[in-house]
Amino acid sequence: MTKLKTSFQNLSCLSIGKLLIASALLLSTQVSANSAPSAQDQEAQERPPALIDPNVERREIDESDIDTENFEIGVFGGFISIEDFESDAVVGATIAYHVNENFFLEAAYAQTTAGQTSFEKLSGGAPFLTDEERDYRYYNLSLGYNINGESFFTDTLVFNSDFYFTVGAGSTEFGGDERFTVSVGAGYRLLFTDFWALRIDVRDHVFNSDIIGVEKDVHNLAFTLSTTFFF
Repeated sequence: MTKLKTSFQNLSCLSIGKLLIASALLLSTQVSANSAPSAQDQEAQERPPALIDPNVERREIDESDIDTENFEIGVFGGFISIEDFESDAVVGATIAYHVNENFFLEAAYAQTTAGQTSFEKLSGGAPFLTDEERDYRYYNLSLGYNINGESFFTDTLVFNSDFYFTVGAGSTEFGGDERFTVSVGAGYRLLFTDFWALRIDVRDHVFNSDIIGVEKDVHNLAFTLSTTFFF
């Protein structure tokens, strides 16, 4: 009986020892699992930082609005080179209707007074034209095409602008006669405000003339500077 009791005690001690060892192993495994980093955390730590931060703070921009009115009226002055009759000052006015942002129609009127021919100056003879016949007037209707853009003067000073080309037809009063005239040209428009612009134009006015005795097509180049207003 004493041997059986001793065996039972030894078995109980052995079972308790095994239970304590198993509990210790289970506790250490749980602590290790809690302390080990997860796969997502490890991937986040290994991922390199983003080259571009998607959270960009947007800056405020003060954008100048273009006037929505389609009519443009202006006055201009400059010089016109009348073939065979020197270069003289010219003044005039224009009114345009902008069909859309690219196309526009423009009517123009201008006048000047022609000078003398080189033959008149050298010969000292009778002039080809009277003073009244030297009055030079033209009017025409043109179709224009804009190439819109911007002009940068500094990093912060920017104006809306455009280059444009024109082709048109009209009439020229010169030498006591009225002559059908074709005009082609190009220009540059700079918008200082939403309604005020500065323009530089070059136009070639071509018509048939026999004033100096030989019938030919003459080219009269006009270089003008104008200020225009939208309304």
